[in-house]
Amino acid sequence: MHGNQSGKARRNARFGPGGVPEKPRNMKKAMGDLLNYSRKDAAVVIISLLFAAGGAALTIIGPRQISKITDYITAGLMSGIDMAGIARTGILLAVIYAVSALLTFLQHYLMAGFSQRLSKRMRRDIVEKINRLPLSYFNFHEHGDVLSRITNDVDTISFSLSNSLATIVSSVAQFVGCLIMMVITNWIMAGTSVASTVLAMILMIIIIGRSQKYFIARQQNLGDLNGYIEEMYTGHDIIRVSNADRQVKTEFDRLNAAVKAANFKSQFLGGLVQPLMGFIGNFGYVAVCVIGAVLAMNGTITFGVITAFMIYVRQFQSPVQQIGQAMTNLQSAAAAGERIFEFLNEPEMDGEAEKGKKIDTVRGEVEFRHVRFAYPDKPEELIIKDFSAHILPGQKVAIVGPTGAGKTTLVNLLMRFYETTDGEILIDGTNTRDMKRSEVHDQFGMVLQDTWLFEGTVRENLLYNTQHVTEEQMKAACKACGIHSFIKALPEGYDTILSDNTTISEGQKQLMTIARAMIQNSPMLILDEATSSVDTRTELITQQAMDRLTEHRTSFVIAHRLSTIRNADIILVLRDGDIVEQGSHEELLAKGGFYAELFNSQFDRAA
Repeated sequence: MHGNQSGKARRNARFGPGGVPEKPRNMKKAMGDLLNYSRKDAAVVIISLLFAAGGAALTIIGPRQISKITDYITAGLMSGIDMAGIARTGILLAVIYAVSALLTFLQHYLMAGFSQRLSKRMRRDIVEKINRLPLSYFNFHEHGDVLSRITNDVDTISFSLSNSLATIVSSVAQFVGCLIMMVITNWIMAGTSVASTVLAMILMIIIIGRSQKYFIARQQNLGDLNGYIEEMYTGHDIIRVSNADRQVKTEFDRLNAAVKAANFKSQFLGGLVQPLMGFIGNFGYVAVCVIGAVLAMNGTITFGVITAFMIYVRQFQSPVQQIGQAMTNLQSAAAAGERIFEFLNEPEMDGEAEKGKKIDTVRGEVEFRHVRFAYPDKPEELIIKDFSAHILPGQKVAIVGPTGAGKTTLVNLLMRFYETTDGEILIDGTNTRDMKRSEVHDQFGMVLQDTWLFEGTVRENLLYNTQHVTEEQMKAACKACGIHSFIKALPEGYDTILSDNTTISEGQKQLMTIARAMIQNSPMLILDEATSSVDTRTELITQQAMDRLTEHRTSFVIAHRLSTIRNADIILVLRDGDIVEQGSHEELLAKGGFYAELFNSQFDRAA
């Protein structure tokens, strides 16, 4: 495509040494966008977080009851244990833990539902966004990168939010509750535990700050790798024929190494949080035990207090580790969210709510009036400089010219895939800018050089998005294209499922797309060298079918082989974005101009 950067150049432009983004991203804004996007489920999230906080708060009451049981046992070692008191406390403890478990279960259930609804909505919005983006966006972005956003990035957000938000809330509730209970129980031991925990939190903040950029790089490098794999897989045959295996492998290894490096750095730094928290937690645990023993020997506290405090220490420091891990996950979610919202915020095609003009009965008169076009990012480089032409209903128009002359761009403008920079395109006297794009698209059937068949039955491919077509009409189109016998020979005939395992030649695929266009029965046609993938014998059959298809229909044929458009009513010869000649085949040959030069050069090469 014109103006399209190479994938490698696009990737290198975003990253500095080591595969790390040169410009730091705003993670707070990404999380803000993510939370704002989730506001429809705010009530569910709040209830879920309240359940998480309630479940955590109830677990804090437990050690207090365990302390009572310990004191019952200690006091009764000499005089007899109060089993009734232990039973009452034990039953209360069981009820507390049962309610805590129930609240935790409800919290997980609600958060799982929330994350999956969020994922579904994100995927739906991305797909709808794809249909609202101008075609130019996909000229400058790899398809695999877009695919990575709708799969990897959405899954990352779903997993991270489902597991992290509730964890943070319950951990904070547990942390605050434990702190209060420890201070109430014994402020000296509480101070010891808090000191070790503050040290752990400082280290956690430092690590998270250092690792943030690597989580961003991980998501972006993964998108680039997916994009490259998709490109290379699509062109696998060309790569093998061109003996470009080594070059492809070198680039793949570079991208793979970037993913590995970003993954290693993000996982290594993120993974440091838990062991560091564990080490400091154990250190604080030992310190509390030593100080508790000294206080017990002095008679300041009972043995039951020490038992309760040891549990509190674990419960107090565990939330810090959980918060650290949850923050690591949220960094991944923020990095993925940034990529998704960057995509969702891309400029869209102009809205069409006010455009309501329709053509009830299309005759097929098309007029180009001084059309000029340049890509939005390079307005100074005109691709089509001053294009004017008038096509009468039912005429077959061939568009020819060397590579880069503007043939495909002209068709894209006609279909409103691009908007003209200046000038007008009219169908039956109606400016296409006054019509909705869908209305314009309804007027055309298209057969492109690149065939597109999806995994489904032959019937589903032939009748794609076409309603009220009889079996006889479908078979008549296939007979006209010479593929009815071939389809009937398939294992299930028209109900055979087309997949990678179905053996169909490129020519047969092309004929199926031609039959599909015949079935659609659109008033006008666009053909991009529709016979380029068929052999000479099949080309004759196809050409005859195409002649019947184009009869009484205005048709535009982008021609690469000039021998296929001799019967065109008008041949438009493009050169550097301008029509340099127009006329019939015989008239243009008689002129001996640029068309004659192109035509003769093709036959010279063939000879």
